[in-house]
Amino acid sequence: MPTAVTSKTLPSQLGRGLTVIDLWAEWCAPCRILSPTLAALEQELPLKVLTLDVAGDKAVAEQYHVQSIPTMLLFWDGKPVQKITGAYPKAKLAQFFQTFIEDKQHG
Repeated sequence: MPTAVTSKTLPSQLGRGLTVIDLWAEWCAPCRILSPTLAALEQELPLKVLTLDVAGDKAVAEQYHVQSIPTMLLFWDGKPVQKITGAYPKAKLAQFFQTFIEDKQHG
C-alpha cells in the first residue's frame, strides 16, 4: 500500500531500488485514476510508492520543477533519476517500470 509522505518525511522514506513518488491533489481527476494503478503496481513489482498531496505541501513540486499533476518522480537508491507527467494505462507503466528496474540492476 502506498505510503503518504510530506516534504519533511519524504527523505526518510527513500530506500534502495525504485521509489515512485506520486504527486497528486484531491481535485485532480487524472490523479484519482493513477493512484489505484500505482497501488496495484507496488504489489506486483519490486518498487515502493509514496504519495504526496501537493495541494497543501508544494515544496517537493517546486524543488523538482513540477508544472502539472499527476507527476511521478522516480528515485533509484534514494537519488532522483526521472520525472513522468500524466496518467498512463497500467500495462504501459508496468512495462516501463519493469524495463527501468532491469536496466538499473544490470547497468
